[in-house]
Amino acid sequence: MISDALRSLFRLGRDILAMRLAVPHRPDGRSPGVMQWMLAAIVRSPQHRLWISQMSDRVVARLAVRLDVRQLDEWRDWWLRAVFQPARPGRPDYPGRAFARVNERLTQRLDVPADAGFWQIVGALLWRRADRRPAFPPYTAWLAFRRGNERLRLWLVQSLFGIPPDTPAELAHRFDRKLEKVMQWRATSTIVALLGLFGVFWIVTTPFDPFSQLLFSICTLTLALVFRRLDSQYSVLVLIGLSLTSTVRYVWWRLTQSLAFDTVAEATVGYMLVAAEMYTWMILLFGYVQTIWPLHRRITPLPPDTREWPSVDVYIPTYNEGLVVVRPTVYAACGIDWPPEKLNIYLLDDGRREEMREFAAQAGVHYMTRPDNRHAKAGNINHALGKTQGEFIAIFDCDHIPVRSFLQTTMGSFLKDERCSLVQTPHHFFSDDPFERNLATRGAVPNEGRLFYGIVQDGNDFWNASFFCGSCAVLRRTALDEVGGVAVETVTEDAHTALKMHRRGWNTVYLKVVQAAGLATESLSGHVGQRIRWARGMAQIFRVDNPLFGRGLKLGQRICYANGMLHFFYGIPRIIFLLAPICYLFFGLHIVQAAALSICAYVLPHIAHANIANSRIQGKYRHSFWSDVYEAVLAWYVALPTTVAFINPRYGKFNVTAKGGLIEQSFFDWSISKPYLVLLGFNVAGFLAGILRYFYGPAHESGALVFNLLWVMFNLAVLGAAVAVATEVKQVRRTHRVSMRMPATLYLPDGRTVACHTRDFSGGGLALVLPVAVDPAVGTEAHVALARGATEYGFPVSVVGARGNQLFLAFMPLTAEQDKHLVQFTFGRADAWRDWDDERTRDEPIKALFDMLAMGLRGYRVLADYLLSKLVTRWQNRLRGARRAWGDAPDTRA
Repeated sequence: MISDALRSLFRLGRDILAMRLAVPHRPDGRSPGVMQWMLAAIVRSPQHRLWISQMSDRVVARLAVRLDVRQLDEWRDWWLRAVFQPARPGRPDYPGRAFARVNERLTQRLDVPADAGFWQIVGALLWRRADRRPAFPPYTAWLAFRRGNERLRLWLVQSLFGIPPDTPAELAHRFDRKLEKVMQWRATSTIVALLGLFGVFWIVTTPFDPFSQLLFSICTLTLALVFRRLDSQYSVLVLIGLSLTSTVRYVWWRLTQSLAFDTVAEATVGYMLVAAEMYTWMILLFGYVQTIWPLHRRITPLPPDTREWPSVDVYIPTYNEGLVVVRPTVYAACGIDWPPEKLNIYLLDDGRREEMREFAAQAGVHYMTRPDNRHAKAGNINHALGKTQGEFIAIFDCDHIPVRSFLQTTMGSFLKDERCSLVQTPHHFFSDDPFERNLATRGAVPNEGRLFYGIVQDGNDFWNASFFCGSCAVLRRTALDEVGGVAVETVTEDAHTALKMHRRGWNTVYLKVVQAAGLATESLSGHVGQRIRWARGMAQIFRVDNPLFGRGLKLGQRICYANGMLHFFYGIPRIIFLLAPICYLFFGLHIVQAAALSICAYVLPHIAHANIANSRIQGKYRHSFWSDVYEAVLAWYVALPTTVAFINPRYGKFNVTAKGGLIEQSFFDWSISKPYLVLLGFNVAGFLAGILRYFYGPAHESGALVFNLLWVMFNLAVLGAAVAVATEVKQVRRTHRVSMRMPATLYLPDGRTVACHTRDFSGGGLALVLPVAVDPAVGTEAHVALARGATEYGFPVSVVGARGNQLFLAFMPLTAEQDKHLVQFTFGRADAWRDWDDERTRDEPIKALFDMLAMGLRGYRVLADYLLSKLVTRWQNRLRGARRAWGDAPDTRA
């Protein structure tokens, strides 16, 4: 009865207000609509109201024609056609049928007419009928919610917070009010999210002509450029949202309007291109999820009492590396700050070399070997696990030199979380990799590995999915024992071991604090071999222990692992992108069935948004367009191993990455560059064919021709940079020079003492910066004392040169003890790599594009020089041979 009285009161108030505002009723007798109420409330003049009403009727009529709305006053048709496109002539209208069926069932349940208005349905939902319970009882739901809320409040206030039931109401309900506010905001955010999803769906599926699509792209790109400048992680979320909206819109257009092929050849190549694009779309989406919120974890301090610190075994596995590579790592491990009775260092020599046994004895570390090399590095570590007893295992590759604070930085996380199985730190390289050395980009362009350790691993840590990377990490022995030791089923035993631990519910930690540094691969061939092993191993894991399936992983962990493995399948898609435009330029195949203007209107915003978002996310660790160069260099070499490993995961074996080698003479690696040269030849042929097609081809295909020519020109720039990487630069330094400022004292033979600091150092010498110029003769012998904390140690040196206030010194022959202290006072300093993350320059996409184009031109210049020199050498050899033959021939002139 109360609800009927309220309804009558509401109708009376509505009628009085309509009379005061002179709101006209509709001709069919129904109540005025929203537009009539707004006009009556805002516009007082009847003439103006009539004019506005007529204009709005025209706009509504035009919009109804555009959306194919048959009844202008039927709100259902408007909602239906705003979401779903009208059916094509001759085809059934499935959305309309489904909507009509839902409307019929709903109006029957609510006991209202089938053509009831929107507010009539809302009223039937909200007002309680006097004769029976409502079809959708909002009051019952509200009372149930209040009862549940009251139970939750009582449990929180009385049980969790210990507030007795007889507490005054003001104090007892203080938390209740805060809880209600939180729940209100949560409900609001849920509604906003649902409305946002609905809006995105509507934006994605609404068809635009090329001009409208261009306007839409300009608006979204303007927003992206504005948010890109905001220094907030929330701006990253907006950029990701804009990028995904543009990408999904492009995907919708691509799959629904560009696949109507005319021939079998066009369909074959066209669907191959779509498959490659689908791979990139999936990697883009997974990458956004993986790096959406880097954790930036802080170091967990250890308890002050060292008796509470656990015991640690340090493993340094080696196989065929030379003593010059292994020695600094062992010496630095001996200098790690940890109670000596709780630290044991093991040199695990799978090469079973006598010189390593003698060195281990001299260095004071344990030497361990085994009778075979089964399962390579994983088997070596598992063998040591059965022979040692430490609670935790720290693992270093034999070329990764740890700093003294390594264990004090990492071990606190284990004591804080009993389920922590792994603490991984970055792999930092103080030597240049082949890209940095051959392209001379060190300090200007981040190297290939910094993206993973700078942002990807930090993003994985947010999802509790940090990988084990095989070195510079500490593992809990009980966690390793639970999964059967280090994984031996694949050649990437590190990531597979972490996956197994995550399946068992163990946690992992990533600390973005460099606590060790090592040697990068010296040659491009060695770099390619290392990446082939990684790609083969990730494909094996994806095949035998797929993270998307099976138990134990959360959704975020599945996505992080899947993205890390699927990333290495880029070989075939990259080759397709490098060859796709040639299909049109050389063979005339239309592999994208759409006008060139439509292609540009959809694909260019997708690419631009992806580059803007990734530049904002990765800008400190990966510059725009350089991923194309890295993938082009490796695509040919990883395509076959990943495919074979996916088909037959047992095929292939572990290969050791060579470190510490020399390149005594600059040369062009013809063997490693053959795939680039073949792809380069195809693209050059396609470009020349496109030029001919421009003059002699169909005039109506000029847009498609220009689009494919620009595509080929970009491919030529990428392949030119790949060719430049294949130019091996001379590298004869046995000890790499590292820039580092640390205090030093120079003791000259004439008794003078100069306090100074280092500019850089290496295993063979160092450069000092003096407060005043000192010009000793070359060959003068002196001493340099380096400080580490309160300890100072001197090293004999000889002068090799001077320039201004800079003095260049070479170490004289050192004893084993001096060599050990030199490593610990330089590479093993706690602050040795403190500034590793400060040398990054932010990405500027336009500048990065021109830098990549410049590298492409440099590659062509280098290729031309080598071809010309090879041609000149061949002609000289022929001429020399001809002269020799002429000189040896008998003189027949007599």
